[in-house]
Amino acid sequence: MNHPFFTVLHSVRMLAAALTFALGFSSVSLAQSVLVMNEQRILRESTVGQHITSRLEAIGDEIQTELEPQQAAIQAESEALNAETAPLSEEALRQRPDLIARLQTLQREAAQFEQLRRLRTQELAATEQQAMRPVLLLLPEVLQEIVTERNADVLIDRSAVVFASESVDISTIAIERLNASITTTPVNRVRIPTQAPQAEQ
Repeated sequence: MNHPFFTVLHSVRMLAAALTFALGFSSVSLAQSVLVMNEQRILRESTVGQHITSRLEAIGDEIQTELEPQQAAIQAESEALNAETAPLSEEALRQRPDLIARLQTLQREAAQFEQLRRLRTQELAATEQQAMRPVLLLLPEVLQEIVTERNADVLIDRSAVVFASESVDISTIAIERLNASITTTPVNRVRIPTQAPQAEQ
């Protein structure tokens, strides 16, 4: 059982810590008005953000359709070679230059396909970046307008905040203001030139 003295001492320390926190928080509140926002939510739920997402999904499907024939051919050849080489020992495989040549070709084509797949992924990322550019240029203006109206001194993204009440979260009004300013933007696929493989020395 704890001694009464230690119980009282613990209570005093807890009270002192609480008062220190309360006074500290009050001084911050008096010194500056803080607002928070959720940038990801704003971009995701705004009309223009949903438009960009929809178009990116369509472009992603288009890219996948382009890659499928080559991917299917590589998969089919891989399965065929596995079936043909599985019964063979290493020594027996050495006696089959035709299979060795096919394996080497398959490895080369698989590497080229992976390079192409990565290139298409980069294209999709570049397309998103290009489409978002006008939105990201406009958003600070929208946020500045709200901050000025609320006479705030600080605006923090919610991802950097442990807790914030809904009353200081301006995400919803930012979405409404953004929707009033922009609802669509061009989302054109960015194409990165495919580098021709270098000839072996």
